[in-house]
Amino acid sequence: MPDRYFVYILSNRRAGAFYIGVTNDLARRVGEHKAKLVPGFTQTHGIDKRVYAEEHASILEARAQERRLKRWRRAWKIALVEKLNPDWRDMSEEWLT
Repeated sequence: MPDRYFVYILSNRRAGAFYIGVTNDLARRVGEHKAKLVPGFTQTHGIDKRVYAEEHASILEARAQERRLKRWRRAWKIALVEKLNPDWRDMSEEWLT
């Protein structure tokens, strides 16, 4: 099975606070955020809804994309989410769409 890495965006509500991260196990990592096992920003602000994710073939690609997204303007991040998830539904139980 090839290596798979994910860049994901979590939010606490429609166009609310964002968290952008990288993982090689999307379901596990989002589950950790939901269970409040990740101390810090996401735990403090109740950020636990996966509103976006994209897959990459290497950790280097995924980390580079994470850095790019973190530098994006807020409006660009909102547009990215709304392009694939206009209802801002929690996609935690869904695979990549």
